[in-house]
Amino acid sequence: MLKTALLHPEILRIVARAGHHSKILIADGNYPASTKRGPNAEIVCLQLTPGVPTVAQVLRALLSALPIDHVNTMGVPADDPYARQGEPPVWDEFRAVIADAGAALTLEPILKWDFYQHVESPDHVLTIQTADQSLWANVLLTMGCRVEENSK
Repeated sequence: MLKTALLHPEILRIVARAGHHSKILIADGNYPASTKRGPNAEIVCLQLTPGVPTVAQVLRALLSALPIDHVNTMGVPADDPYARQGEPPVWDEFRAVIADAGAALTLEPILKWDFYQHVESPDHVLTIQTADQSLWANVLLTMGCRVEENSK
């Protein structure tokens, strides 16, 4: 049995082959995963039932196992009706997951159409499609490097 919180065999297979700058999209249930992806990306569908699992749950598992340099969300364009409501509430949940993981990362929004361009990069290796029903809950992770930890 693995010690990491990340146990899914397909996700582990894909991220084990990925490296620095590789991109992993954790998509909400509304994201067009089959059409908005990079040419090298594989899709793993985790949709069990509406709301299960959430993007935050998958983010927690990935942060437990992978070095991450950047965490980007799909930003809400100013002319979008949802922009009047302020920042999507789910982003606070993502910040809490990042803090709980002890990661020195900030949530960085990328406007919707630019976000799609980042996802369609050749560096995009994996989309994990969740059943999250939260609005604007897509998260794009950029992998970092594994470095030796200082032993004491």
